[in-house]
Amino acid sequence: MKKIAAALAASILAGAAVANDSTAEKAAGGLVLTRSDAIDMVSEDLFVSAELVRVRYVFRNRTPNDVHATVAFPMPEDDLAEREYGDVAYPHDFVTQVDGKPVKMALERKAMRKGRDHSALLTTLGIALAGDMDAQLDALGKPDRARLLAAGLVAAEDGGDGSAGALVPQWTVKETYHWDQVFPAGRDLVVEHRYVPGTGGSVGTILAMPEFRHSAEGKAYAARYCADAGFLAGIDRLAKAAGEAYAAVPEERIGYVLLTGANWRAPIGDFRLVIDKGAKDNLVSFCAEGVRKISPNQFEVRHKDWRPDRDLDILIVKPRG
Repeated sequence: MKKIAAALAASILAGAAVANDSTAEKAAGGLVLTRSDAIDMVSEDLFVSAELVRVRYVFRNRTPNDVHATVAFPMPEDDLAEREYGDVAYPHDFVTQVDGKPVKMALERKAMRKGRDHSALLTTLGIALAGDMDAQLDALGKPDRARLLAAGLVAAEDGGDGSAGALVPQWTVKETYHWDQVFPAGRDLVVEHRYVPGTGGSVGTILAMPEFRHSAEGKAYAARYCADAGFLAGIDRLAKAAGEAYAAVPEERIGYVLLTGANWRAPIGDFRLVIDKGAKDNLVSFCAEGVRKISPNQFEVRHKDWRPDRDLDILIVKPRG
């Protein structure tokens, strides 16, 4: 592998998205602080696998005064209008510690439609912003149905005028976990965060299909993960060993939003990334410079005084189990 590959990318290309056996990944990332010229990210140690994302930050308050800041973890947006088109995997099971002690995060949830927050209207009507709100929508009377239809927040499932029958949500759920943190004057603060990523996948990688691989879509899909000739040849070997083609070679897709790390006053002082492909016979591809293999399953990237310039997209292809 000359260039092994990486990024909260959030959905796969159209050709792959329609497959019945495919689950689309939703990419989350790291923690975000309210903008402060007083706080630097001294280091970031990031581990990514299909089962776990783990990151350890060292923040430093360089001033002689304590700094109060809001620390946030933005979730990938959930467009409810798209949920009927296929399965989507979302990150979950978040755990955060500050200097070794657990932190309880609050959750802000909004219902957005075309840049406008409609949370208050939905709450007034007794409609859950997320989760299972179908029965609540179906129970609405005609005046309230008309309000939601006029705002573009729902559509009629049967294509009618929406005055009766099932309603389909059309808003986007935007969630942010957050807490208030004091950064003590003149010293470092260690923040550790872990969660299960929203890993997408397919029972058969679409890159095993020659007609797709050589199409414009296929080339863009391969470029997203920096899948080079050696990686594609590896897919062909796995498919041949299984005695089949498309359905024989499953894939997993993991996204991580790195670009929020480019918003600090100063570059990240010491950045380390470890990607675990899960098993020695798995193939992995992601975009990164200076990749070093550190074990049969793991690859490492290190940077000094670094600002990310792209997010991380990881493609793992497995032998047929």
